[in-house]
Amino acid sequence: MLDTVLGKLARQHDPNVLVGFDHADDAGVYQLTPATALVQTVDFFTPIVDDPYTFGQIAATNALSDVYAMGGRPLTSLALVCFPEKGDLEILERILAGGLSKMMEANCTVVGGHSIRDDETKFGYSVTGLIDPGKVLANQGAQPGDHLLFTKALGTGVISTAIKKGTARQEWIDAAVKSMTTLNKAAAEVITTGRVGTGVSPVQAERSSATDDRRLTTDDSFSVHALTDITGFGLIGHAREMALASNVSLVFYSGRISVLEGALECVRAGNIPGGLKANREFAECLVGYEGAISDDLKTLLFDPQTAGGLLISVAPEDAAELTRALNAAGVPAVEIGEVLPPAKPLITIR
Repeated sequence: MLDTVLGKLARQHDPNVLVGFDHADDAGVYQLTPATALVQTVDFFTPIVDDPYTFGQIAATNALSDVYAMGGRPLTSLALVCFPEKGDLEILERILAGGLSKMMEANCTVVGGHSIRDDETKFGYSVTGLIDPGKVLANQGAQPGDHLLFTKALGTGVISTAIKKGTARQEWIDAAVKSMTTLNKAAAEVITTGRVGTGVSPVQAERSSATDDRRLTTDDSFSVHALTDITGFGLIGHAREMALASNVSLVFYSGRISVLEGALECVRAGNIPGGLKANREFAECLVGYEGAISDDLKTLLFDPQTAGGLLISVAPEDAAELTRALNAAGVPAVEIGEVLPPAKPLITIR
């Protein structure tokens, strides 16, 4: 809806906007100096788990993800709170505490926020980060021959629906919560610097000493051509955006796509979120299926994810090494597909 409305308005012309809303990308990027740009995003939603602290963690992880998906480093954040006028403030405190725990893990400082009275609780963050203007990783740029890596498993949407219905098993909940509270920080650091745990941004790295072993150099990074996180539009929806922006087609190998424990059972039980149905109605017309692919897995490809993984388009010569580096950093990345020249269908599932 927002895209439809904004598209009708007059566009601002500012040469410092490197990535705006017209790109259907994960975050906006605004250049400040030749070496520094801001990356900005905002996200908030209603509770998807029962525990307030966990909900806060998930909301923060999800909001931070878009900065990581651009190759940036989160710097500051503002909390967005909608809470009932007569709600239990201890619950709100737990939500904020959970969010703060993830912001601290990300080394992102919460500098304030805004709250309004609302009958329905909603929570999230506006996040601002730093990025090197010359190293922005957008969903545009995938090249034929690239390999596609994915860093998490699918299924948080259907499992969250099962949680709301009270039919989710505890082991399913545990797996989904672990996924939704795992930052994409380690993955982003490996992708952009070739290593994990440096704690420095590209801007800081350029200022560091030439003898500092944490320094970012061109040789440290992998040939990643496009990057996006898989969130509300599901794997197919976000893959569609990457393919259209890059003027390519994509193929996914269904047997390689990781699925959360219990996700397929949730699909079979009819725990289908409204967002999944909308995603499928919108994007399945661009998808072709080859071979014996179960209907349950087809459905899961459109599942809206919360704090989902990163979809990485990387040069073929770097794919295996990037996968190993991600795995060594504790990121369960798997190669799930390839980039092909433009063709119909736009996305093929084999």
